[in-house]
This record gives sequence, C-alpha cells and structure tokens, in this order.
Amino acid sequence: MDLNVLGNNAVVLAPAALMGVATLATLRSLWSGTDLGGLWKAVTALSLAALVLSVPAFLATPDFGPAGAWLRVTTPGQVVSTLVQLLGSVIVAFSSRYLQGERGQRGYIGAMAVVLAAVQLLLLANHWVLLIAAWGVVGVAIQRLLCFYPNRSFALLAAHKKRLADRAADLLLIVAASLAWAEVGSGSLTDLWAHLDARGASLALQASACCLVLGVALRTALMPVHGWLIQVMEAPTPVSALLHAGVVNLGGFVLILFSPLLNQAMAARWLLLVFGLATAVLAGMVMLTRISIKVRLAWSTVAQMGFMLLECALGLYTLALLHLVGHSLYKAHAFLGSGDAVRDTRLKLMRGAVTVKPLALVLAPALAMTTAYGVHELAVALTGLAAWPWWWTAVLGLAWSPMLWLSLSAPPGDVAQRGGSGRLANGGMGLAAVAGLSALMVLAHALPLGLQDTPDHAMGYAALCGMALLYLCLARLQNRPGALDPWRRWSYAGFYVDELYTSLALRLWPTGWARTPASLGDTHV
Repeated sequence: MDLNVLGNNAVVLAPAALMGVATLATLRSLWSGTDLGGLWKAVTALSLAALVLSVPAFLATPDFGPAGAWLRVTTPGQVVSTLVQLLGSVIVAFSSRYLQGERGQRGYIGAMAVVLAAVQLLLLANHWVLLIAAWGVVGVAIQRLLCFYPNRSFALLAAHKKRLADRAADLLLIVAASLAWAEVGSGSLTDLWAHLDARGASLALQASACCLVLGVALRTALMPVHGWLIQVMEAPTPVSALLHAGVVNLGGFVLILFSPLLNQAMAARWLLLVFGLATAVLAGMVMLTRISIKVRLAWSTVAQMGFMLLECALGLYTLALLHLVGHSLYKAHAFLGSGDAVRDTRLKLMRGAVTVKPLALVLAPALAMTTAYGVHELAVALTGLAAWPWWWTAVLGLAWSPMLWLSLSAPPGDVAQRGGSGRLANGGMGLAAVAGLSALMVLAHALPLGLQDTPDHAMGYAALCGMALLYLCLARLQNRPGALDPWRRWSYAGFYVDELYTSLALRLWPTGWARTPASLGDTHV
C-alpha cells in the first residue's frame, strides 16, 4: 500500500482517531488528577483538529483493503461527519465555560469525547456489527451526560427511559442484522447492496427492513417513546444541544444509508410513514401549547424527527439529508442561545402584537405553493434537473405557509399607516423567504450526494393529507383560539402518550429512585 493511499486513509480516519485520543487524555486525567483547565484546552484543540481534517476528507480516495468489509466512505457520511464535528467543537468550547465550578467535569469531557468518536465510527460503518456497536456506545455515553446532575429526578427519568428504548432498539437491530446476514451470507453492507441488485429483497430482507425501521424509530425518539427527549431539559444545556443537534438525528442518516434496502421493502416504508407522519402532526400540535423556550424546542425536535423520517419513507433521501443538516445547525444555535429568550420576548412585546387575518390563512398556502412551484419549475427548465413530485411542492407550501401569516396581515403602528405599500413590502419579505428556501431545496436536490430518490406517490398523497390536517388545525387555532379547547388540553398533556410509556417503563424495568410514576410528579413538560 503506497503512501498516497495511507495518507487518504489517515485523513478519513482522523476525526474518529483524534476523539479517541481525547478519550484517552480524559482517562489519564482521571487517574493522575492533572489540571482541569489544561484538559479542557487539550480536548478543545483535538476537536478542532478533527474538524479541520474532516474537510479534506471529502477529496480523499481511501482504500481500506481487507477492512473495506467494515469501513466505507460515503458522501452523506462525510457531510454528517463534518457537521457533527463542527457542532461538537462548538459545544465542547461552550461547555468549558458553562460548567465552570461544577463537579464531575472530567467524566463529562470523557463522555463527550466518546460520543463524538463513536458517531464518527458509525458514519464510516460498512458492517452490521460496527454500526450496532458504535450506536450502542453512543447511547451508553449519552447516559453519563444525562445523569450529570444525579439529584434531578427528571434527568434520571429521561436517562432510564432512554436506556429502555435503546436496549429495545439494540434488540431490533440485532434481529435485523441476523436476518440480513443469514440471507446474504455476510454482515458487510456492500455485500447486502450487491445481493439486492442481483436478487431483490426476499421475505427475510423485508422483515429485516421492518426491524430496522422500528429500531431507528426507538433511537430517534419518535412517539410514543419521545418523552426522554423532552425531559432531557434537566441535563446541562450543552448536552441538550448535542442531543438535539447531532445525536438523535443519526436515525435519519442510518435510513439514508439503508436506502437500497428500503427501496425494495415497501412494508417497511409504510411503517416508517405511519410513525413519521403521526409524530410530525401530534408533536407539532403539542409544541404550540408550550411556553418554556427549551421545552418548546424539544417538542419541535420531536416533530422535526418525524418529518425527516417521513421524507425517508417517501423516498426523498436527498431532501432528508438537507433536513438533517439544517435542523442540526438551527437547533444547536437555538439551544446554546436560549439564554437570550427573555430579551427577544421583550423586543417582540415592544413591537406590538399582530393579529393574523382570516384572509391570510387562506392566501398563505396558495402563495407559498405557487412560489415553491415556480422556483422549482424554473430550476428544472434552466438546468434540466430531475423534478420532484407535485405533492412534495404542496407539502412544502403548507409547511412554509405560517411564514406568510404576519406579512399578509395588517401590521401595527406606523407600518399600518403606510397602507398597501407597507403590506406589500412585508408580503415581499415573506415570499422572499419562501423563495429562498425553495431555491435551497432545489440546490440540495442537485448536489452530487450519491443518493437515488425513489418517491412513492401513494405515500405522498397520505403525507399531503396529514400535513393539510395539521395546517387546518393551526389555522383554526389562529382564527378562533377557543374553538379547539378540548384538543388544546389534550395537546398540552402531550395526548398522555408519555405517561403511558413512563408507567410501562417503570413496570418493565423498576428503579431504586422511583417506585411509582406518581413519585416523579407532573411529567407534562
């Protein structure tokens, strides 16, 4: 093996290796009691070095030789690798200031380094064993971070419920791997793709895909096992940022990785559609009832994970990858900047409230869909790109319609005095935002990411109906807030789904610190 190949291999493996070095440095510090400030600086430097080396990895052409059955570089994997390392570097630097004076910082640093190293290995996984093992290590290290404050009952409850969901997910993934391995004769994912191309998906592989989908749903905090992600607010803010921005959405990457299998397992895709659509709609409604900024962000993440997995079910893997990247960046910024919520709220109060007009609720979807359709068709005509289905344009239009509500309603104060020109200016800003997002979606759809989208129209119609139902509920709440009071109460309670799961979790796996769910108090967070 020549030096060029060795260099390419080293660049690709560097992020995982450097975070492994950070883990070893933390262990040495735990044993020797070295300076804590120096440890923070060393781990921050290693994390930044891993980030820098993750960029040239896009151009590397590694050859792992016999290890190629276990390791493989993919463009989506490299995108997520750079994303996770960027967020990890920011979160590590933020944590060094956030946790000043707290006990257990060395354990926190070690767990954070283990999470980042294991995620990097997962993104390189080309074998069932490596994928399951790396994902399992991520879960174990996250447990340590969730329990950073051991006297907070909700943090312990979140860790306990996540532990139960993770073990169930591990079991399902092992079953999926066993079925695929027995059918293909190898645990290598490359061999699985070759088998699918040559022979298609047998009944065993269809069952493997269904187990994979269920395992990912458990790992990604979809309803009904979403409660731990809400109660993780009791953990330090950097942990929330890491979870919401770089860990919980790994399920989306795994589904994108297994897209060749999902494309030939329609039962698994329908199962994924049910979980994703139900979670997106129900969690989106619950989010509207929350006042706490961090809890609202948590429910938003649950809804977004449902929407991302819905995209995978529809066969729109390119857009799912864009969603993963955009959501991670937004949520990291939102959590780390949540301390500005009070100031932002005061600024909104100073600007005055804007009442959304009924006409705006009707016009917004039409304008958003028309704008998205126009941008998409223009791009297709100019560049010859493959068009996405019309129903996806409608889904995007419904999702982006609320951005036009305020701009289409009469603005307060001096803007209102300008009449039509003021409203036109505000409306133009809203439409510009929709057009910009549409252009971004088209651009992402055109990037050479090595993904093959396989949209299913029947599923698309079902997704469109679900999003239309959600929009009608939102519009009704805006127009007549008291019209859906019974539903509002149920939404505030999270439809009581988490209470059932909490009770079941504590019955199946009792703990010494919580004999009954009632001892934990109100879980409607």
